[in-house]
Amino acid sequence: MFTGIVRGVGRIVEVKRLSVDGGVRLTVDARAVPEFEVNVGDSVAVAGACMTAVVVDGTTFAVDTSRESLARTAGLDALREVNIETSVRVGDALGGHLVAGHVDGVGEVVKMSQLHESWELVVRLPTELAKYLAYKGSVAIDGVSLTVNRVVDREGGCEFGVNVIPHTYQVTTLHSLRVGDRVNVEVDLIARYVERMLSLRGGNA
Repeated sequence: MFTGIVRGVGRIVEVKRLSVDGGVRLTVDARAVPEFEVNVGDSVAVAGACMTAVVVDGTTFAVDTSRESLARTAGLDALREVNIETSVRVGDALGGHLVAGHVDGVGEVVKMSQLHESWELVVRLPTELAKYLAYKGSVAIDGVSLTVNRVVDREGGCEFGVNVIPHTYQVTTLHSLRVGDRVNVEVDLIARYVERMLSLRGGNA
């Protein structure tokens, strides 16, 4: 479990194809992440996707990613900077919102512009995820916990906007986003549970 409060930015330095299922082994250099510490078997969120460290060498670690995970995410098969968050431990502050690290889908950046001291980020989502977005609800973009400021329904999905404060803009990969970029999106867990409960109640009515 994570909170969407990114510890820092690492970099995928190697992508090695696995012969088992068409997945890849990613080697990530996390030397720039403050107080980074991970052991083999620990969970690490890489660009919002929960991974298990299978090799650790100081501040460099490797994770195996399946073909299915690659198909459901963006940017995990390229040499690039990625947001890093280690899993929550008992006693840690829950500064963002509950994030499972299970990416629900891929969104497309349609706007990234400075708004006074902050930045406005607008992302387009497909229809199957649009229903989980709500004004003042929570969402994780590439592993970063953000608050939804507006939602506009469109044909084929929706567009939602979030405000990115200067600190978040500077210490995450959000500062590098451009229009047309694809991002990993995880909707609020609570929204999914509510949908499930309502569907069961409707079936029993």
